Amino acid sequence: MESFQQKYGSWALVTGASSGIGAEFCRQLAPKGINLVMVARRKERMEQLAGELKDKHGVQTKVIPADLSKDDFMETLLPEISSLEIGLLINNAGFGIRGAFLNSNLERELEMLSVNCRAPLILTRIIGQQMLKRKRGGIIFIASVLGFIETPYFANYAASKAYNLYMGQALWYELKHHGIDVSVLSPGTTKTEFSKISGGNGMPAMKVEPVVRIALKKLGNKPSIVAGLHNRMFVLWCKLFPRRIMTVLIGSVMKKMIKN
Repeated sequence: MESFQQKYGSWALVTGASSGIGAEFCRQLAPKGINLVMVARRKERMEQLAGELKDKHGVQTKVIPADLSKDDFMETLLPEISSLEIGLLINNAGFGIRGAFLNSNLERELEMLSVNCRAPLILTRIIGQQMLKRKRGGIIFIASVLGFIETPYFANYAASKAYNLYMGQALWYELKHHGIDVSVLSPGTTKTEFSKISGGNGMPAMKVEPVVRIALKKLGNKPSIVAGLHNRMFVLWCKLFPRRIMTVLIGSVMKKMIKN
């Protein structure tokens, strides 16, 4: 049976690698012998994690501080990765903004679109072309259970995750004929810094370890991966109930949350 490294090569690029789900992807890839390109804004955090993984698992690491909300972020990345054969791309970086859309900061909303949607598009296009030449690779998009339904008071964030969900599932079909596995991971509330940045939602949260574990296990087998039984039930309800009813129900819950 082909090993994970044999299937995807020796290098993975993980965005949002300084904390949360991104850092956990690094922790779970290192024992598989995968070298890591770690991309995020917080250099010190990544360097600390990189040092731990090198000492424990003997993998190579490359830390690249970069702000994916900037138009020119690839000018920082390309010189650092041009000599590497990146066989696994984890489009993990992202953040959310909670609250009434018309009261939000427009610049911040646009930054979120750049990080959540524009950056994965560019990285997948450029790194995916190299995978296409080698007829081998893997790509994981990080969406959200909120990507399955319109979500008042999280409107732009939910829409950005629907983008990742649709993009990843479409590329699953396009690229499977070329030896490239694509999956979309849709977590629910997870114990990360996301809630702090978005304002929190008060919902029960999963640990990051099982969320990442199922994503790596199902890569190549399922185009859409929903982590956690309760999250799979939520997605099922979104598919079974009329969308208007689900939007009203979710809207009423979110409205109460932003008042707390």
